[in-house]
Amino acid sequence: MIERKISSANAGDEQLKQLYQTAFPENEQIPWDDLMRLVGEMHLDFTAYYDENTLIGFTIVYPRPSFSWYWYFAVKEELRGKGLGQQILSQLIERYKGLSFVLDVESTKQNPCPNLEQRQRRHAFYLRNGFRDTNVYRWYGDIEMTMMVMGPGEFTMQDWDDIVSELRRFWTWD
Repeated sequence: MIERKISSANAGDEQLKQLYQTAFPENEQIPWDDLMRLVGEMHLDFTAYYDENTLIGFTIVYPRPSFSWYWYFAVKEELRGKGLGQQILSQLIERYKGLSFVLDVESTKQNPCPNLEQRQRRHAFYLRNGFRDTNVYRWYGDIEMTMMVMGPGEFTMQDWDDIVSELRRFWTWD
């Protein structure tokens, strides 16, 4: 698997943009042009993963002193379930070895929801890979998200508020 660091200057891969726009609900997305600006201004670790020249997926991490935020993680739909997401996550964990991470995923407790089975698979994937539940929840529109953490320390709503406050210094949303 080949890793390529993505910056606003080399983010012209239309497949990358399309994966971003199809892998996440619209209300969880930052508009692509704004995201590309943030990649530079916030020094986000945007990495694309390829099999030769074929895009597999990407990750965007916001490295921070306390909890680094695994912000976006996507694998092309037709490649899911083949162990590629596992390989990417393992590489990411190794890259940030010894640090604490937080990520948010669609909650399995939200009822009703249209994709409970998908949420349960995603949640189980992160649990298998060493993440644990924090019991910190938030909402994106009508989607309940749960925070999961890996590494030492307890993640609180104050930690989440700190991340959001940092983000708001660079970008605001409605």
